[in-house]
Amino acid sequence: MRLILKNCNYLGKEQRDIYIADGKFSEKYPDDQADRIIDVKGALVTPGLIDMHVHLREPGLEYKEDIASGTRAAARGGFTGVCCMPNTDPVVDNPAIVASIIKRAEEVGNCRVYPIGAASKGLKGEELSEIGLMKEAGIVAVSDDGKPISTAGFMRKVLEYCSDFDVPVLNHCEDKSLSGGAMNEGPVSTSIGIRGIPSASEDVMIARDIIIAEYLGLPVHLCHVSTKSGMRMIRDAKARGVKVTCETCPHYFTLTDDYCVDYSANYKMHPPLGTREDVEAVIEAIIDGTVDTIVTDHAPHHQDEKEIEFSLALNGIVGLESSFALCYTYLVKTGKITLDRLMDLMCHNPSDILKLGRGGMEIGDDADLAVFDIENEFTFDKNKMLTKGRNTPYDGWKLYGETLYTVMGGNITYEKLC
Repeated sequence: MRLILKNCNYLGKEQRDIYIADGKFSEKYPDDQADRIIDVKGALVTPGLIDMHVHLREPGLEYKEDIASGTRAAARGGFTGVCCMPNTDPVVDNPAIVASIIKRAEEVGNCRVYPIGAASKGLKGEELSEIGLMKEAGIVAVSDDGKPISTAGFMRKVLEYCSDFDVPVLNHCEDKSLSGGAMNEGPVSTSIGIRGIPSASEDVMIARDIIIAEYLGLPVHLCHVSTKSGMRMIRDAKARGVKVTCETCPHYFTLTDDYCVDYSANYKMHPPLGTREDVEAVIEAIIDGTVDTIVTDHAPHHQDEKEIEFSLALNGIVGLESSFALCYTYLVKTGKITLDRLMDLMCHNPSDILKLGRGGMEIGDDADLAVFDIENEFTFDKNKMLTKGRNTPYDGWKLYGETLYTVMGGNITYEKLC
């Protein structure tokens, strides 16, 4: 495929044409040698986005999502790479399942899929999984998400063992002895009669992992950080030289627990939505560099699992198709961060943490890119999503940054049809 993109707003810095040949960014060649020429008319062109925390649900939970539908949604969101979590059925805790996920993703061809293996067999927190063999099969990290790595002793064992294989460790931050509720503990939960989860549940685990990482001198990555205290601890740890990185999600800087008052489970997630102070702290941490990556924690569920009583509904929302637009609208367009900073958060830093070698747009690099309309407002419509899930809180929101095209390895994997 020889593709030319004309009149690109390249990374928000300059107008240029982009040439692609044989899956790579190419030197300029004559227009008549192209298989296709697209005039993007000044739309923003960026590297393909990378999401290091998604749930594709395959194998075993395909009624919620599968690799085909999840990667279609990813491509529609401008993503050319996603890292899928291991809490499937069966759990991704051996090389055979890792290989099957990679093979299926290659067959589908919508998006690069990087499996994350389970840290423990069956996510039980008792016995190390086959980490070395899974690394050979293609995992890029380990995690027991959506469960925390159970004990401090087992966390130490995971970090030390993974250091031998140069495999990053990602942890879901939750002290389960504190987290028996359904939303953030505070005035809102009290007023609507829902049992709350104290923010200390997340903070205690963050503190534990920082202490262990500092003691061992080994890196740890903390998943979907959402609290004011958590961000403060991570900021202080980084200042001391602790090898800690972290991620957050768009819902933690666009939503508060006030949204739960109508009992819609589209606002039920874990960690739970926090207070206005938490939201402001997350934004501050994004601005000052404490946050390394923005992820979606894309968690599709069947409507029967979400359209029920709030306390009984499953946690999580879909996010692949709304993430960039939310980030652009609420972080870049408002002047809180630059587009370059957003690209670090959504592409370069995930690639660096997981050693993926992605995000380049120089001649000879793999041609992974996305094209976004940042000039015209659009209404996010859950009925137009390509994921199987409809569990989004953003239906009807007015946003900027709609995806027009996604190109992965020189092939168009998403194209908005007028």
